[in-house]
Amino acid sequence: MNKIIDLRSDTVTLPTEEMLQSILNAKLGDDVYQEDETVNELQSLASEMMGKEDALLVTSGTQGNLVSLMAQTNHGDEVILEQEAHIYYYEVGGLSAVAGLVPRLIKGIRGYIPPEELEKALRPKNIHYPPTTLLCIENTHNRAGGTVITPKQMKALADVAWSHNLKIHLDGARIFNAAVALDKDVKEFTKYVDSVMFCLSKGLAAPIGSLVVGSSEFIEKARKIRKMLGGGMRQTGIIAAPGIVALKTMIPRLKEDHENAKILAHALVKHEEFKIDLETVQTNIIFGHFVSKNLDAYQLAKELQKYGIKIGAYSRTQIRLVTHYGITSDDIKFVIDIIDKILSKTT
Repeated sequence: MNKIIDLRSDTVTLPTEEMLQSILNAKLGDDVYQEDETVNELQSLASEMMGKEDALLVTSGTQGNLVSLMAQTNHGDEVILEQEAHIYYYEVGGLSAVAGLVPRLIKGIRGYIPPEELEKALRPKNIHYPPTTLLCIENTHNRAGGTVITPKQMKALADVAWSHNLKIHLDGARIFNAAVALDKDVKEFTKYVDSVMFCLSKGLAAPIGSLVVGSSEFIEKARKIRKMLGGGMRQTGIIAAPGIVALKTMIPRLKEDHENAKILAHALVKHEEFKIDLETVQTNIIFGHFVSKNLDAYQLAKELQKYGIKIGAYSRTQIRLVTHYGITSDDIKFVIDIIDKILSKTT
């Protein structure tokens, strides 16, 4: 069987052999009692890497964000988000349906809320308004094309938010992509936020799990909320063990994904059918449009699937391609050749 080149998302990554072996050797215990040694090791590693006091293993990024929002706010509070934030767009409305929070959306520039727009959005205390207590930042920003919000930009937002007593949560599902893209320690980003969620199961290629990090007080609250949401697990070391391997071995290789994404994006825009802002291709995500007289994005995806290539078609014109562990430079060359072949037949 020919190899499937799956560019729909970095969630499709498969664990390394070292990760699979680590599961067999993991020391296990009941994590609800906080007695799983492997989970404790992972959480200690995560908090140290992020420059925070404590950490908590959760099942997914969506659960991690929801737990964080609930631990940082009270029912009925207003939360500020960039208008296409993953928390608002793709997490089933949990911030309102479960957490009882009111989203306040601000249009960003490539996923970044200008500090002056944040300042303008903050209303004075008034009996008619919900209290605004939290700012959410997404870095890298998915729907903006995997764009990076720099530490300088994060500090500018923190200066505004903290001066108004807002806490800041970082949806850092791909925060290591941001750190690698700018060749900076991840703590240069996380020092400007109160809590962070990051994923083990995307570019880092672990099979499951995300981490929430923050102060000890925050994690104590988050742990209880995780239990309420059904996230209290038992011998969770079988999840934590590959997560430890991921954090220790998989971060530097993210650079390869970024290089492959740039090569692919530059090849695509040679075709007039692809409309991609190359300045947004900063990490491993290509987000753009495909406009053709003869094919729409769904049809293009079907044509590519005949050759074992999968891409994300989000509408008749909107596409997303994501590079990740398991996708090689040779795979990228093959994808480019096949797209050339398909488009040459339709013009």
